[in-house]
Amino acid sequence: MFAGIGVLANVLGIVAGGFMGLGFGRLISERFQKTLMMACAIAVMFLGLTGTIKEMLVLTGDGTIGLTGTYRMLGSIIGGALIGEAINIEDRMEEFGVWLKQKTGSSGDTRFVDGFVTASLTVCIGAMAVIGSINDRLLADPSVLFAKTVLDAVIVMIMTSALGKGCIFSALSVGIFQGTIFLLAGFLEPVMTPEALSALSAVGDILIFCVGTNLFGLPHVRVANFLPALVIAVVWMR
Repeated sequence: MFAGIGVLANVLGIVAGGFMGLGFGRLISERFQKTLMMACAIAVMFLGLTGTIKEMLVLTGDGTIGLTGTYRMLGSIIGGALIGEAINIEDRMEEFGVWLKQKTGSSGDTRFVDGFVTASLTVCIGAMAVIGSINDRLLADPSVLFAKTVLDAVIVMIMTSALGKGCIFSALSVGIFQGTIFLLAGFLEPVMTPEALSALSAVGDILIFCVGTNLFGLPHVRVANFLPALVIAVVWMR
């Protein structure tokens, strides 16, 4: 296999899942679409919550269960929020979504931007995207991204059936994000120690949980503006 096939497969898998969801969504009523939206919200929240617990729960010497990395998590989230709000990442993503909406002739689709931003955040955040892209470049090993492709295809299929075709264009976000990591893999590999990846996973899964709360209709969290927290979490472990 050639280096880069994992990133390519992930992009194509999202597109395929999106088109399947688009076809499926046209066949069901609005009531069923709302139910699917709730199911998707619960699934995303569950994935985020269990991922965070897996990284932060530890068994102490006396046999009790405790939390590790609490201060790192708090510092990363708060610091990331301040940086993200200062540069306003969420608005930049929404502006790109509006541009895509116009260029694709989707002006009548009121859910396009929301679908694009929500799906992009869901499939881009997480350690699998980072370590998978690095392995794809340096080891020509796409196995992590192949596994991520299956997960992303299912998630985007469900999201597209509920939020519309804007979700399909999250493939662009994945291509840009993972493609950049792929190209910079030689520089990033020494930084991505097991401890750094664990910290990235814990914080990233918290953000995925927040994506789920947005889908559920709870008070909106500007998740994109928390993305610098991922960088802080990794740097914290250096």
